[in-house]
Amino acid sequence: MEKIEHKTIHTNGINLHVAELGQGQLILFLHGFPELWYSWRRQMLALSSLGFRTIAPDLRGFGDSDVPTSPDQYTVLHVVGDLVGLLDALGIDKVFLVGHDWGAIIAWNLCLFRPDRVKALVNTSVALDWFHPRDSVTKPIERFRSLFSDDYYVCRFQEPGEAEEYFAYLSAEQTIKIFFTTRDTRPPLMPKKTGFGVPPDHQIPLSSWLSEEDVKYYASKFDKSGFTGGLNYYRSLDLNWELTVPWHGQQIQVPAKFIVGDLDITYHIPGAKEYMLGEGFKQDVPYLEEVVVMEGVAHFLTQEKPDEISSHIYNFIKKF
Repeated sequence: MEKIEHKTIHTNGINLHVAELGQGQLILFLHGFPELWYSWRRQMLALSSLGFRTIAPDLRGFGDSDVPTSPDQYTVLHVVGDLVGLLDALGIDKVFLVGHDWGAIIAWNLCLFRPDRVKALVNTSVALDWFHPRDSVTKPIERFRSLFSDDYYVCRFQEPGEAEEYFAYLSAEQTIKIFFTTRDTRPPLMPKKTGFGVPPDHQIPLSSWLSEEDVKYYASKFDKSGFTGGLNYYRSLDLNWELTVPWHGQQIQVPAKFIVGDLDITYHIPGAKEYMLGEGFKQDVPYLEEVVVMEGVAHFLTQEKPDEISSHIYNFIKKF
């Protein structure tokens, strides 16, 4: 960890904190919620040792990067713009791209808008259809409400300040533990009166891959930046849908590999398995070479199975 260098790069009107390690062809890692660059530390160590330059930013709104105040500053156009500006600032033409959770959504969109900047993509957990359904006639929040009710966590995140107040009540450490340790494949519900149903003082057993030191690192950064930046990604979902209408139905023209855990909540959304393992995914991503379903692995697979994920990344990108 002490080998990893940290810098701040100005791009697209904001400052991004960037972690970097290694020399060679560049791999750009994009984290999700509630995560940070830190989620990729093990992949950075592994792949830098194999001759790659690895970079993982805190996306806007997270960690030590700037936190714009308004939800409408968190669209995929903004975040992809941050990343294109980051590559320009580094003098990098094309990268290998790896994403998870919200980072996967941003990665799909970077490939959609600027395929000229991506050599190949390894994406995890969130398939293209999650936010760009093929029917494309219903906005995301309305679709989620119809599938899972108003208490679905994505819907509950929509009201500014509500989730922030609840996470403050729990504490940042408890919030991180709740998200990272769940292995329930049912749709996450967060009723207004009961939240996730876990008291602030409840002792949550940590997974083998998650240490108290890890939790404290994440919590220290969210205590500093707050959760609003990360929550604003969810609050921009409908706006994303509106702004990206010109690209609805457009194929991803980048070589790709997709990895998901069979205990991931995204794998159990109605129709998700059929899409990921059927022809729909391949139609949307014609250069999709492989879909890997990891047995007994939940949503935060890049941290739960870091060595396996590093191997999957290396075995795919080395071909290019």
